[in-house]
Amino acid sequence: MLVQLRIRDLGVIDDAAFDLLPGLNVLTGETGAGKTMVVSGLGLLLGDRADSAMVRTGASAAVVEGLWDPPQEHPSRVRVGEAGGEADDELVLVRTVTAAGRSRAHVGGRAAPVGVLAEVGERLVAVHGQADQWRLRRPEEHRAMLDDFGGAPLAAARSAYQEQYAACVDLATELARVRDLERDREIETEILRRGLEELERLDPQPGEEDALAAEDERLSHADGLRLAADRAHVALVGGDEADGGPGSAGGAPGGGTLELLGAARAALATAAAHDEALGDLERRAAELGYLATDLAGDLAGYLAGLEADPARHAWVAQRRADLAGLLRRHGPSTAEALAWGADAAVRLADLDGAQERIEQLETDLESARSELARRGAQLTAARTAAAESLGERVTAELASLAMGKARLVLAVEPAGGLGPHGGDDVEIRLAANPGTPPRSVARAASGGELSRVMLAIEVVTAAGSGPDSDPAAGADEAGNAGADPTPGADPTPAAAGRSSAVPTFVFDEVDAGVGGRAALAIGERPAALARTSQVIVVTHLAQVAAFADRHLVVHKADDGHVTTSGVQAVEGDARLAELARMMAGSDSMSPTVPPISVMMTSGTCGPRAPPRAPWPAAGATDCSRIRSLISFVMCGMTCTVSPRYSPRRSLAMTWL
Repeated sequence: MLVQLRIRDLGVIDDAAFDLLPGLNVLTGETGAGKTMVVSGLGLLLGDRADSAMVRTGASAAVVEGLWDPPQEHPSRVRVGEAGGEADDELVLVRTVTAAGRSRAHVGGRAAPVGVLAEVGERLVAVHGQADQWRLRRPEEHRAMLDDFGGAPLAAARSAYQEQYAACVDLATELARVRDLERDREIETEILRRGLEELERLDPQPGEEDALAAEDERLSHADGLRLAADRAHVALVGGDEADGGPGSAGGAPGGGTLELLGAARAALATAAAHDEALGDLERRAAELGYLATDLAGDLAGYLAGLEADPARHAWVAQRRADLAGLLRRHGPSTAEALAWGADAAVRLADLDGAQERIEQLETDLESARSELARRGAQLTAARTAAAESLGERVTAELASLAMGKARLVLAVEPAGGLGPHGGDDVEIRLAANPGTPPRSVARAASGGELSRVMLAIEVVTAAGSGPDSDPAAGADEAGNAGADPTPGADPTPAAAGRSSAVPTFVFDEVDAGVGGRAALAIGERPAALARTSQVIVVTHLAQVAAFADRHLVVHKADDGHVTTSGVQAVEGDARLAELARMMAGSDSMSPTVPPISVMMTSGTCGPRAPPRAPWPAAGATDCSRIRSLISFVMCGMTCTVSPRYSPRRSLAMTWL
């Protein structure tokens, strides 16, 4: 609940701090005293748009501070903790608006964006004022209200519908994507087919490009390679240029390296038996001879296999060119080109089956839409049941708000298609008089009637949803309980049972345009809400203020130069004086003078029979004196309505 509110330099309010209690808190005061500024200040704490024009003239900034004490597990505490604020004790929200138009917000002692302030505030307070009656004028809000009232059965049907709706959206999106890509698919398919055909025609082998490069290099230098190998062979085996054989390249005539190594080995062999070391050298000379012989044989084989083949050379060059083109398009190596081919084959198979994919998606979507229609029908049935219950209960509430002939209906009609919230248009309709068809509440109700309809809806929805809840019981208890409250008793009885998810309701002059018996009933309804929630009512009617657990008065002072306003809690005679002022419209009204007599003396009411109800003695309790005060007013109203004054009828009109 809201424990304390402090407003500084906002509009006509200089500096006002006041405490609020559980139960019903009323805020009264003369027109222009600043009651609206109190609500505006609360709105700033709840994230409303800031305006530098709200800053008091001559002040540098307007500051609004609110102190809340919600339950420990309340969502507002969780959000404050997420924002980095202190959420273990009382919650402190602060909003500052400078004269230059800058706005700052603090949540739980930490600076935070105004959006966070709004997120916390919407979990703490629900504000209902004449400016908030747009909710009754917007049909989309009617559906949200009905869904909230419907409770768990309707929530389950809505959740199932929204889940299926999301599946339909996904299928429709995928189908549209596949269809949009149909033309691009044909182009991609042609590119993939040509690439795979080229890959199949060339049939590259892994590493083939490296082998072809080496062969091309060898064939390009075949003559040089032959000359080098021939000279090496002649040097090893010896030869004669005239032979035209391996020695024809110009080696040393006579013996070659092999012959010399043979001579060296023979020289060592004659004496090797006499010295082991020399024997080792002889064996090494023999090994060199063997190696030279092998090398000479390899050179001869190389020379025999080395042929200058122009045709082969031309084929290698062409093969390399073909592979180079393939690798430019599909990879720097044959291995990567082959990997692209494998992927392209899979992709081509997918593209070739795109039409089948479209047909499958169309079938799946049709099936999903059929299921969506079924779940939509279930949601409609749940809404229809909830609408009937809500309409009956609000109609009963309207009967207690001097609209006994009015009938409220929540029409659930086909919307012309299935959307994210179902296939229903929900509209609150009101038949203000018997025999008239229900019409949209925005067109069928006056401003005062709209206020009462909103109050009735809030009472019903706050009392709970489902067929077992009974808001009328709470309202009756509120109207009868508290006639003689025990001093110091908790104004929020534990027997109320249910605690609202939003702990505080604010009604900003929802009694505008009503009076008399309707005003008394309007006072009873916030009192009913006050059994389960904290309620703050801004009112100009004494009949409403009489129900208050705490009465706050906005007073205005004027020194001839500067006008200031403040907020003060009133009790006892001060409260009676304020109620008398509200009824008679005079600041000089004394709480010990019957208000009807004052109105008759002023000539505003004309001659009538004197009121029969006894004026309370000075020692009477506040509650009895307030009830008698209201009784006098109601007696006066009875005399005005009918020249046949009846004290019994007069008292029957009161809430006593």
